[in-house]
Formats: sequence, structure tokens, C-alpha cells
Amino acid sequence: MTNSSGTIAAEPEPIALDWSKTALVIIDMQRDFMEPGGFGETLGNDVSQLARAVKPIGAVLAAARDSGMLVVHTREGHLPDLSDAPPAKVERGAPSLRIGDPGPMGRILIRGEAGHDIIPELYPLDSEIVIDKPGKGAFYATELTDVLQKYGIENLLVCGVTTEVCVNTTVREANDRGYRCVVISDGCASYFPEFHEMGLRMIKAQGGIFGWVASSAAVLEAMETTKTLA
Repeated sequence: MTNSSGTIAAEPEPIALDWSKTALVIIDMQRDFMEPGGFGETLGNDVSQLARAVKPIGAVLAAARDSGMLVVHTREGHLPDLSDAPPAKVERGAPSLRIGDPGPMGRILIRGEAGHDIIPELYPLDSEIVIDKPGKGAFYATELTDVLQKYGIENLLVCGVTTEVCVNTTVREANDRGYRCVVISDGCASYFPEFHEMGLRMIKAQGGIFGWVASSAAVLEAMETTKTLA
């Protein structure tokens, strides 16, 4: 990765990023959220709503790998004994299966089970960082801050699921820690399309109160332009 900067056509305004100080953060593209039989479906959601984010994420991931950008994947899940799963989280609502219950892809949202892992289309390389998180945000009770500091990261390209929950929570956490966040609009998705739209609007409102929003095409164009000029 060169030290060249690229300018992304984003909302509420274009933003120039130094790619050498930028990481791609892919939030929770796990089978438990994306596929039938996982945690998302136990909550009564139509998991097919999330499939639209896979190809845009894949395109940006390929470009990031090609350029040498730091790539971070996150997975939400809990220890087998549920010691890091608060009762308020486990007991809420009336899902068909609760966290820790046996399901078709193993115990629901438990680390090490098949359902907890990332979908094959976006599976991490051995060289890429995987952050296992017990909560919605990627910074809570994880080593993510240390990782980003180690690599001198100042900017985050953020994508994944769901827009209004784990993506929004992570962006807000990152914003409070001084990171510039660009959320990839079509690289995020929600079980509720209206929540996706409002989640993006919240991020870019008031002059970008939490960050910027850009399409995968705009991000790829900025990366390609930098590559061409290098």
C-alpha cells in the first residue's frame, strides 16, 4: 500500500483518505445472521434481505487485498459457557431458539460453531485479522483498538450487517475514538430496508456527525484512481 491519498465521492461531502492509514472493517458476515437456521432467522427475520450486501463487500474486499490494505473481519458470538452473554441479552424477546441453544449449524451464536463462522464468499485469509466480539460494537471487550493502533490506522471503511445494529454501533464507537469512518452503503444491509436507510441517514446527518456514506462503486473508483496515479 502506497502513501497516496484517494478522494471518495461520499455524503455529506467528499473525503480524502490516506490508504496506508485506512482499514477495511467487515462486520459480522456470519452464517448465523446470513443463512436459514441461524440466530437472525430465530428472531423471525427474513435472512435473504442481507444477501444484497455480499457482492459489493466482495468487490471492495478484493480491491483491498490487491492493494495491501489492512482487512479486519468481526464475528459476534459468545463463549460456550455463556459467561460473556448477559442475561438481559439471552432472555430478551421470544425467539424460536435462544443464544446457546442447539440449531442446524451448531449452538446458536457460540464461538467455534459452524453458524458463528463467516460465510464462504467473504471468508478471511489466514493473514487477515478476525475480531471476536461479545457485543454489538467491535470495540467493546475486544482487542480492536490495539490492532488499529499497531498498524497506524486513522480511517475505517466499514461494511457488513446489520446497518442499524452492529454497523451503527461500531461506527459510533469508532467516532468517539477519533477514527474517520466511511460506511459503504450497498455493502451494508438490514432485515428491515427502512432501518437500513435510516441507519445510513443517521451516520451522515448534521455534516457527518458519525461519518461518511459512499457506495462501493465510489470507494472502488477512488482506490483505482490512486492506483493509476501511483
